This record gives sequence, structure tokens and C-alpha cells, in this order.
Amino acid sequence: MHKIARERALDRRCFLTAGRQDSRAEASIIRQRRGKLMQSFILQPNGWVPNNPRLPVLVYKGAVEITGDDPASLIEAVFRRNGWPPQWRNGVYDFHHYHSTAHEVLGFAEGRGRILLGGPNGREVTVEQGDAVLLPTGTGHCRMEASGDFLVVGAYPAGQRFDICRQAPTPEARARMERLPFPDADPVTGDSLAEVWPPA
Repeated sequence: MHKIARERALDRRCFLTAGRQDSRAEASIIRQRRGKLMQSFILQPNGWVPNNPRLPVLVYKGAVEITGDDPASLIEAVFRRNGWPPQWRNGVYDFHHYHSTAHEVLGFAEGRGRILLGGPNGREVTVEQGDAVLLPTGTGHCRMEASGDFLVVGAYPAGQRFDICRQAPTPEARARMERLPFPDADPVTGDSLAEVWPPA
């Protein structure tokens, strides 16, 4: 593909279009990216939670090697270097919600927890120190359980800020998600996301 055509294709990557699914992305995929074990899976709409049937969730085990006494700063440095400025340190809300204004990456700096992705009766993921989870816009998430020292870093592509959505998207919110700019780089590896977040 010519460079200009490829750049235009990358610009067209978006939230979702019902009925357009990549069968290769339907199944969970485990692969190595720069030595990081990554799991990729698609979440379909679930009741009021839109999820993102176009772009997969990415789960990185051992995303950041933790050393020293401020692990959150190590994760923040990785995200910032790859164009995903950190916006907070905290936990994960214990209620189902999604974001209509941003893609989100969560970096787990301390402790261990269980996160439910995709809304009620969704997909459970166990996370621990050094892991990261990339959530495309619309992806439901909720903390089910966490250790007392659970600490999470939240980051978003440059220029995007998160909202909190707890009900079905309005037509305006859905249109906003469809127009949401596509991030340039993987927040963990810095590689292009084109391989796992394919163009429309």
C-alpha cells in the first residue's frame, strides 16, 4: 500500500460499525510483542454497554518491569514516552462504566485485582503489578476485587480526556465515539497499533 493511502486508512480507524467484524479478531489471540505477552479479544455490545466490536481489548502481562519504590512513575514514563499522557493514579471504579470520549490504558502499579470487562456477565481478567490493559472507547469495565495496595495509572492518547458513562450511549455519544481520533502508537510497546487495531 502506498504511504499516503496507508495514512488515510489509518485515519479511518474508528469505534464500531455494527455487522463489520474481523473473524480473526473474534477469537482470543496470545502473541508476543517486544517480549510482552499480550492477549487480544473482541467484546460485543452487551445490554446498555456498547463495548467495541471493531477494536479488540489488549491485555499485557508483565508490561513494565517494576523496580524501585515508585512503580507508578515507571508505568507513567512508558505511557508518556509512547504518546499516552497519564492523567491519574487511583483504582478502578467498582461499578460498570465506559468512556465515550477516549481510548484508555490502565497500568497496574501495585497489588492485584480482578476486573470485569464488557459489562455485566462480561469477561473477567486478573491483573497484577506490572500488567496493563488497553480499552478501546466504549469498553465496559468494573473492579470486582482488589488487594489493599491496589494502585492503577490511567492514561489516554494526547488530547483525549475521559468521561464516565453508565447508561446506553445517546446518538450524540455514539457519533462522538465513531469520530474519536485513532492513537498513533501502542501505549506499552510504542509500536504501531495497525497490526492489532486494523484499519476500517
